[in-house]
Order: sequence, then C-alpha cells, then structure tokens
Amino acid sequence: MQLKEIHIVPIIKDPLRLQEYGVGIFYRIKSKSALKKAIKKKLLFVNGNVATTGTMIFGGEEIIYQIPENTTNTRLVLKLNVVFEDEYLAVINKPAGILVSGNGFKTVANALPQNLKKSSAEDAVVPQPVHRLDYATTGLLLVGKTNSAITKLNKLFEYKNVTKEYYAVTVGKMESSGIIDNDIDDKHATSSFEVIETIVSERFSSLNLVRLSPYTGRRHQLRKHLLSIGNPILGDPKYFLQGLQLKGKGLYLHARSLRFQHPVTNEEMFIESNLPKRFVKLFPTCNLPM
Repeated sequence: MQLKEIHIVPIIKDPLRLQEYGVGIFYRIKSKSALKKAIKKKLLFVNGNVATTGTMIFGGEEIIYQIPENTTNTRLVLKLNVVFEDEYLAVINKPAGILVSGNGFKTVANALPQNLKKSSAEDAVVPQPVHRLDYATTGLLLVGKTNSAITKLNKLFEYKNVTKEYYAVTVGKMESSGIIDNDIDDKHATSSFEVIETIVSERFSSLNLVRLSPYTGRRHQLRKHLLSIGNPILGDPKYFLQGLQLKGKGLYLHARSLRFQHPVTNEEMFIESNLPKRFVKLFPTCNLPM
C-alpha cells in the first residue's frame, strides 16, 4: 500500500501557484526545489488531478503527495504521549517548545509515524495533524490517520463542530467570568473565560486558573484576548504587561479537552488531559474533577 500525505487548503485571500503555496505543507517536502521535483515526478495531485507547475490554488482543494516507496527519511526520535488512538485518528498530548508542522525537522508531524500504529484501513495515509497549537502551548492535538478521516475532521473544524477547551494561568484581578468580543487583525473574534481559582501572588498581585473557550480561530486569539482585558497569560513572551513578564517557565496555556463526533463511527468523543506539573505547583487541586 502506497503511503500518502494529504493537505486540505484553508480559505486563502488570493490565489497562488502550487509551487508557491506548497512549500512546507508536507513534512517530506521541505524546500521549493524539492516541491518542484515532486511536481515533475507527478507525485502531487490536486482534487484528484496530477498537478503541474501552473496549477493554481484558490482555497478548499485537497492536495495529495504520493510518497515514493523507496523514500528514506532520517528518523526523528521524539516520544509523544498518545492519549487516544484507533484505526482512523489519534489524539496526542503536545509538549511545549515544538512546532506542530512546518519546514523544520523537529515537529510533531515528523514524530507521528514513530509514535502511532499504522492504520490497516484501505485509505491509510501518513498520520497528520488536522489543526494547530502554538509552539509554546501544550495539550491535546487531533491527528488523522486515513484520507477520509482527515477530510471529515477538517470539515468539523471548518463548520466549528469541534469544541476545544483550554486552561491558562493569568495575571491580575479578574471578573469571575465573561465574554471577550474584540477583533483580531480586523477580524471578528470571540472567547469566553471562567475563573476556577485565584491565589495571592507577591509579584503579580493575583494569579488565576482560568477555563477558556475560543469560538473563533484567530492566530494567538486567547493570548491576545486576555492581554486586551489586562490579564495576560503567565509566561507569555510576546503578549505581556510591562514589568510583569515571567521568563524561563514556559507559557501557562494548555489545550485540555476536545469534544467532537468521530468521523467514522459517529460516536460522541470527549477527550481530556491533565494539566502540566507547573500548573499543579500553583494550583494543587487543578487536576481533580471540576
């Protein structure tokens, strides 16, 4: 069975040639020259058609890379915590300080084949993430293992049928709950928050364990939203209040749970993970049932 990598193109502002858009979307094709070679060898397909250097990408296409059988890759040794796995999908607990995918060698995408069981389904492909988490964010990441599962999971995200819940530690006194409805990069963005517990801090006045739900998917949405109300996430190296930045401890943001309908069995899935140890040091009961 020939392995494949699959990429579903999101909505894009302007059309691009495949040879421009496709750099970095497959972890086995890491450069523009490698992409051109794959196109020349007729290994790339867009919506089922063999791609050429002139193929245009408008948004919404399915791009498939047929991996040559004799392809050899340097093995990335990176142990991942697999929270759930079946023939069609998996959920892993992403560590901090690693990219989900991209041109680099050390990515979650590169480590997936060594951490997951090969699917026996007819449309099995190289496992790949179907959404992203920031480099510094920890927590649950959903992965597809078959062509059909990846396509259906992408649709679930597109139509906002995946419920994601995050936990963060924030700085400063907060309201007990609320909705943040501030635009990000001139686009509508909405998040909700609920304070679970607050402790007194000599340096930061107050630290809060906060449950967060993003209703839109803007880049750095939760981090920007919390800064906008004066309660940035502890350890954020980019979005912080002057004089209140915590360095060297990592970002206190964790993707704790996912709720979605299984794309094959139609089972209602709810998957939850424990918070990292650094959360527990501040809030010892935070991993108990809420």
